[in-house]
Amino acid sequence: MAAAALLLSGCDDPGGLRSAGPTPTAAGPVRLWPDLPPVTSPPYDYGEIDTAQVPGVKVPGGDVHRVNPVAVVQAEVAAHPDQYSGPDGLYEETARRIRECEDRPRACPVMTPHYRDLTGDGKDELIIGIRMPDQQTGLRVYMPEKGGLTRIMSTVDQVVGVQLAGRDLVVRVVSAGIPGYEYRTAWSWDDQQRTMLPTRDEIIRVKPVPPPPTASPSPGPGA
Repeated sequence: MAAAALLLSGCDDPGGLRSAGPTPTAAGPVRLWPDLPPVTSPPYDYGEIDTAQVPGVKVPGGDVHRVNPVAVVQAEVAAHPDQYSGPDGLYEETARRIRECEDRPRACPVMTPHYRDLTGDGKDELIIGIRMPDQQTGLRVYMPEKGGLTRIMSTVDQVVGVQLAGRDLVVRVVSAGIPGYEYRTAWSWDDQQRTMLPTRDEIIRVKPVPPPPTASPSPGPGA
């Protein structure tokens, strides 16, 4: 009887368990327009899986740290001298400055390289940034393969930041149409395609949008 009384009195203890209310019913995904016809024409090719062997560049021991990053980009410029668009494309001014890097090192648009094992094979990849006009930056990633280099990523955009997160390369790009926001794209190695693919893309708010200016009140008739 005493034990039962203690148990019953514990129910009124404000520190005891309380119900959080009814649990909402779980709702699974709902498929919209299930009768949509299958796609028969191939989608537009964005060039995500365009890889290329860098001509004439050897990688001693498969170690990209022993490769001159400027020589890598110069080799690509020499192989595609008139390419201004696509994964090999560069501005004519940028290509000229790359060719003159030895004579004018301060004007060389090739940025300090970075290294990270992005493919998971135990060997670092070579990550290169290239400064371009109109506040754009070219990003390229190279993988050591068969004694040479294979480019496994190439993109150009108005980049505001690049981060390494594990084996992902996260690229932050300014949003021209949505003030106060930026695009963040995570590029990840895809072993089946043997290239880096944009696996996650999101729009992130980075700063509050300032309110529109308010009009000053017009002076009254007696002012």
